[in-house]
Amino acid sequence: MKISHSVLPWNLLRWGIGIGVVVVAAAATSGIWLPTLFRWAGITKDSAQSLSLKHSGHDEPEAGDEGDSHDHGAEGNASETGSLELSAAARRNLGLTAEYLKPLELSVYRRSITIPAVVVPRPGRTQIQVATPLTGVVTHVHAVTGETVVPGTLLFEIRLTHEELVTAQTEFLKALGELAVEEREIARLETVVNSGAVSGKSLLDRKYAKEKLEALLQAMREALKLHGLSDRQVDDIATERRLLQELQIVAPSIDEHSEHEELRLSGTAVRPVSSPRDVSEPPSESETRRLVIEHLAVHKGQAVKAGDHLCSLADFTQLFIEGQAFDQDAPAIGKAAENDWPVSAIFSGPEGDNILEGLKLSFVGNEVDLHSRTLSFFVNLPNEITRETRNSEGQTFVSWKYRPGQRLQLRVPVEEWKDQLVVPVDAVINEGADWYVFQQNGAHFDRIPVHVLHRDQTSVVIANDGAVFPGDVIARRSAHQMQMAIRNKSGAGADPHAGHNH
Repeated sequence: MKISHSVLPWNLLRWGIGIGVVVVAAAATSGIWLPTLFRWAGITKDSAQSLSLKHSGHDEPEAGDEGDSHDHGAEGNASETGSLELSAAARRNLGLTAEYLKPLELSVYRRSITIPAVVVPRPGRTQIQVATPLTGVVTHVHAVTGETVVPGTLLFEIRLTHEELVTAQTEFLKALGELAVEEREIARLETVVNSGAVSGKSLLDRKYAKEKLEALLQAMREALKLHGLSDRQVDDIATERRLLQELQIVAPSIDEHSEHEELRLSGTAVRPVSSPRDVSEPPSESETRRLVIEHLAVHKGQAVKAGDHLCSLADFTQLFIEGQAFDQDAPAIGKAAENDWPVSAIFSGPEGDNILEGLKLSFVGNEVDLHSRTLSFFVNLPNEITRETRNSEGQTFVSWKYRPGQRLQLRVPVEEWKDQLVVPVDAVINEGADWYVFQQNGAHFDRIPVHVLHRDQTSVVIANDGAVFPGDVIARRSAHQMQMAIRNKSGAGADPHAGHNH
């Protein structure tokens, strides 16, 4: 059949018009069909990549991974190689701050044993008993139970009725007067003897009498010191010619013997218990000590005898931790003390464990308790104030962080390993027979299998066999959550007990 040349241009024109209409309609409806086309193209691309990986020898992704490569949720993206991509928000959710993203480094690991312990006072240092050295009547009580004072603070005022002390002071003053008379008579006779009016024997007799009085005064001084007066106070009595009538009891110092140990004469300048120090003056060394008034045993108007208990003070600045080890642990404890290895204390609380490291083992007991069969050893515990308040009357009250009677656990080193890769226990996860850490690689965290040499409650020792190297940055916490994220992304059911031993 022969086609006319006039028909062909007309057919071409109709085809051109039809294509133009389709193009215009497609452009007008691109907002509807174009996203669908892109999603289809993305899926096709992922399928092609999976096929390429399969033919190149790599494992094919688990079912359920399609379309997940664009999901940037808090758990991140998981790939077939065990790599996890975490957004900035996801890192914050997992607590992966700069503190927990540090390079690995070789360090010393000390294998330890855990021993129950209790906080106890330091014998002869923590508890202080204040007693009156002389008999009298309490006229003022400046102390308040629970208040905190510093050494040298006025606590009590006592009017003395001690008969022996009154008599000793009276005889001392009488002898001082007689000595003064003899000295004046000797000075007069020396002038007369030089003129020849009086013989030298009279002068010599007066000098002998003076020497006897000086010897008697020296004995009286020692007697006053036996009553509790200091050399300075005896000198004050001799200078002022005044009897000690009222006694001031001040807070004693624990580690030093100074004027705080002296009996205070009435009118001596001391700081009352509620009188604040001038803030422009730097605190003295003794003012760094805080003594808590635990118990008051007297009240105003009460008569007290020499040696009677007035109050109890406590210095919680330094305490002891008493470890209670079994007899078979004695060699290990002794080795730690011999090598001066630091001890760690674990205090359990509602917010988790508070670990205090670097404590010094003071000494090991020499006797095993017959009933509990435990050996006591003692660790120094520096204390600190957590709260300090002052009321309207100027009285100060403090709260200490550690208190006698607190229960805890001590971690005592028994063996030392040098040049080890040591990480926190939360940095390692185990699945079956395998252990993993998560190494940072840009925004990704690669799951790296490692060989675990040793593991305790807080630390894990990783073999330095080339799986990871010193200088590699790993996540030092949240390994369990990151492992669950990888399992969820791979389509496997999450094992809530993975990496945990019960």
